[in-house]
Amino acid sequence: MLKAQIIPVTAFQQNCSLVWCDETMEGAFVDPGGEPDKLIAAAEARGVKIVKLLLTHGHLDHAGGAAALRERLGVPVIGPQKEDAFWLERIETDAANYGLPGLRSVAPDEWLEDGEQVGFGNVMFDTLYCPGHTPGHVVFFEPNSKVAFVGDVLFKGSVGRTDFPRGDGPTLIKSITEKLWPLGKDVTFVPGHGPLSTFGDERQSNPFVADRVLARAS
Repeated sequence: MLKAQIIPVTAFQQNCSLVWCDETMEGAFVDPGGEPDKLIAAAEARGVKIVKLLLTHGHLDHAGGAAALRERLGVPVIGPQKEDAFWLERIETDAANYGLPGLRSVAPDEWLEDGEQVGFGNVMFDTLYCPGHTPGHVVFFEPNSKVAFVGDVLFKGSVGRTDFPRGDGPTLIKSITEKLWPLGKDVTFVPGHGPLSTFGDERQSNPFVADRVLARAS
């Protein structure tokens, strides 16, 4: 039922995901960080009707295109958790510092909390609150297809940075081990940047959160 296309956007090459229900052709963008024309064209090419914009966290490269898309498509912005409000408010300032025109601050229509669900068509995502990279970061998990959209919590061979304001390393590791690992080793995840991987592969080889690495640390 769940279909997805990854569309890298902006100079940060952030993985925006076009996701949709193949039965109803309703869909959403996960982390529309910029380039709204490119994203709309991708949805139109697939015949997807966008009904929601979903944000994992408030950094400019993940949320900078949400305001423009909301205006053009008339759809709500949902997520992340409310502790990321300050990141969403400063997108335009941060974008100017990086020399990225067109990215805009945004106030979500709905904040998300751990355990809530958000859907489109016949697809339903579970929301997992996973702070550490940012204080209000969430992950979207679709249990039927065993796919997680993890933003900048986890990457193939790495984890999210924690040196930004209100980032916290131990909290990030706790989010990964207590929220993501229990979903199963066979879960495929879409990170905010770079290639896909599985939780099982990362538990075996990730230099930051592999099982043996964390066992030594404890």
